Amino acid sequence: MLLRARILLPISSPPIADGAVLISGNRVAALGRWRDLSREAAEPAADLGPVILMPGLVNAHCHLDYTDMAGQPAPKQFPDWIKGLLARKAAASYADYAQAWLRGAAMLLRTGVTTVGDIEAVPELLPDVWSSTPLRVASFLEMTCVRSRRNPAAILRDAAAKIAALRPERGFAGLSPHALYSTTPDLLRASAELAARHRWRVTMHVAESVDEFEMYADGRGALFDWLKSQRDMSDCGHGTPVEQVRRCGLMGERFLAIHANYLQPADIEALGQTHSSVVHCPRSHAYFRHQPFLYNELAAARVNVCLGTDSLASVTPTRPPGLELNLFTEMQTFAESNPGVTPSEILRLATCNGARALGLQGSVGEMAQNSFADLITIPYSGNIGEAESAAVQHRGEVAGSMIEGKWVRAVRVCPV
Repeated sequence: MLLRARILLPISSPPIADGAVLISGNRVAALGRWRDLSREAAEPAADLGPVILMPGLVNAHCHLDYTDMAGQPAPKQFPDWIKGLLARKAAASYADYAQAWLRGAAMLLRTGVTTVGDIEAVPELLPDVWSSTPLRVASFLEMTCVRSRRNPAAILRDAAAKIAALRPERGFAGLSPHALYSTTPDLLRASAELAARHRWRVTMHVAESVDEFEMYADGRGALFDWLKSQRDMSDCGHGTPVEQVRRCGLMGERFLAIHANYLQPADIEALGQTHSSVVHCPRSHAYFRHQPFLYNELAAARVNVCLGTDSLASVTPTRPPGLELNLFTEMQTFAESNPGVTPSEILRLATCNGARALGLQGSVGEMAQNSFADLITIPYSGNIGEAESAAVQHRGEVAGSMIEGKWVRAVRVCPV
């Protein structure tokens, strides 16, 4: 099919006014100006009208399982939030988790996400939930061992068996050691070895809170005091969280450091040197009132920074009709805190940078020849010079959404 739109935002190339995209099967075959492609293409053409046509958004970090755990007031200390979350998780049933996952997936779909990196706390949900959504899902199996005191080898055997049994139509599975404080160095080292052997991607919460930073850098703080009766603390007081993760062998081009809110200059240098990605979740960052996110410093070190929504359990309600997983809102929150970052760069954080973090660069998060036809449309009747800013500031649902060349949200088209 040949699609015409007022503005194309390919992300990896400049915007195009009165543009067109030629789709062959589930891929983009060509894109350019309408007057050029319409002369060459024999396929039926459809005019999408006054819209921006752009790649689907890539949400690099989410907890779909926790969608129904929204609306909690922000705690004074990070450990208090963890305790509350653990209590809510213990009270949730399998059906609760399944319903939450599907509700969250529906939220992402109607607000423009076509690919999501999701932390899966209940792997039994897979693959049923995969088959219930058209989203491209990268599911990272969450692993902890402090409370369960399970042997790391047994944990990884189970995770590997679950991944081997999965046959995703789209997306893939990987590993997610939850965080330093909820795991052990033995589990992290074994996870790094297993992931390297299979070339799996690994995602992990790193340096999320000042409490975590103090626990590992200084061997003290609220998190340290809460956990010292529950785990061996001999891994604490020997360097920053990033230094600890690097010593365990996890960092590299297939590693996603989630949050990375509390960093030293050497941490930023290490993230850049190892080609690790950092996933920033602006609304979660604001919810906990963290120190300013070091975006400029990370960008200067050539760290691949991308955006995620995190879960609704760490988002403050701001306006009706209620909380929603929405990567456009994350972009807007980021823009408010980083006024010097251009709309073009912010769009990359929510598209091609996320694709790179998930190992899908060139396939999703951009409109280019041979990329997947994962596209969204948002209403727009302005000029090309303001299109990128309008895209960042878009509110509400998208007008249409396509994944692998199929419309998954209805869009109005007019034959040409």
